Amino acid sequence: MQNFIPRFILAGLSGGTGKTIVSLALARAFSRMGKKVAPFKKGPDYIDAKWLGLAAGRTCSNLDPYFHTNDVIRSLFWHKSQGMDLSIIEGNRGLFDGMDEFGSSSTSELARKLNAPVILTIDCTKMTRTVAAIVQGCLSLEPDLNLAGVILNRTAGERHRSVLKKSIEKYTDIPVLGMLPKITHNPIPERHMGLVSDQEYDESDYSDEQAALDSLADMAEEWLDLDAIARIADNAPEFGPEPGPIFLDEPIKKHVRIGYVHDAALWFYYPENLEALEHAGADLVRLSILSDEPWPDIDGLYLGGGFPEIFAVKITKNRSILDHIKALSESGMPIYAECGGFMILCDYLEYEGKKRTMADVFPVGTAFCEKPQGLGYTEAVAQKDTVFYPKGTTVLGHEFHYSLCLNDTEAGSTADVEFAMKMVRGKGIMSGQDGLLYQNTFAGYNHIHALAVPQWAKQFVAGASAHRTKQSS
Repeated sequence: MQNFIPRFILAGLSGGTGKTIVSLALARAFSRMGKKVAPFKKGPDYIDAKWLGLAAGRTCSNLDPYFHTNDVIRSLFWHKSQGMDLSIIEGNRGLFDGMDEFGSSSTSELARKLNAPVILTIDCTKMTRTVAAIVQGCLSLEPDLNLAGVILNRTAGERHRSVLKKSIEKYTDIPVLGMLPKITHNPIPERHMGLVSDQEYDESDYSDEQAALDSLADMAEEWLDLDAIARIADNAPEFGPEPGPIFLDEPIKKHVRIGYVHDAALWFYYPENLEALEHAGADLVRLSILSDEPWPDIDGLYLGGGFPEIFAVKITKNRSILDHIKALSESGMPIYAECGGFMILCDYLEYEGKKRTMADVFPVGTAFCEKPQGLGYTEAVAQKDTVFYPKGTTVLGHEFHYSLCLNDTEAGSTADVEFAMKMVRGKGIMSGQDGLLYQNTFAGYNHIHALAVPQWAKQFVAGASAHRTKQSS
């Protein structure tokens, strides 16, 4: 297998410096040149990862030093990069920003784990010579970091660009790989959780999203030194010893059917979560809560995150599917729901002052807020045995939600609910708890990555198999 992996990490000094736009531009530009690009996103982001996948023409994987071990990171990156001409990893936040003063779980830490050169994107708004000091500071903070070049973003004109480039060349040995002008219009719209998902374009808009990505590639071809950037990737150090497989055990023959809702309302799924279920023996069936088409027979149900509030009117009118979900829960079927999926299982969803009825598996509601109600990495511990987690299991994940759980029914009384998880880090649903539990239905705000919780997929499939046996007896 391929030991040498052409690669680089694109980082920024902070969030909002334009590194996502530059990452999309480079992935699309190199893809248009005929290169097979493997896209990766550092951190737990779903939307940036989806757009990176679209730009590169293949699925994007997330790499996260918080909930992934070093072995998992190297294995996942290695195997997803095989047969590719170039691997692009988009960082998150600032290059050195982590969970503490030592930069743990930062983009720079990931760069060292992958022995990858770093290209730094710098927002140069209202700045000239100071940019050289910034680059010099980045070089000195972590001397073992392979800072291979910089891209100067949001430059104001030729004179501005000239002073910036000469300053960096005078005071540092870091090459300037391109200088982008300010763009008056972001071709990819944004909302509260970052870039708007491609899922929210209808099929007739597919050409629009492709045109948006092509316009970014055009910008890269005009303003960036793509040949120099490709050389940095090609000259990356050898990756090192071949890591083990992504999944350590042998795949199991498919023997249960697990449905997963994947439509414009719910689509936050790490590809490895679905791969893990298949590896554990699940035949996956794609479903929708926006269509009233009846669902096929399934043995388990996975409801990922997304934006159900945007489609609340359409969802609430689809009573047959909502009632079917409740019936599946009542039957004892294993149902696992994350964030947006949890909102679907509640009594109601309140958005823009209006309440819309949902599946009513849990006697609580959710209300969409203007500001985040939960944001960041999480750690939860199972307080009781469930079909998904044995008691005492520690689960590392993340949460990012603008909705708030309201523990009241339409009648105004306080609902009696059961929680399966205690939050050691993070907010969860309420009072430091997460994982609402009803029979074998488990729902919460916490998102997991299957490679960080290796028993999850096996437990899910085992529960689905037990349910299948029970239903057929």
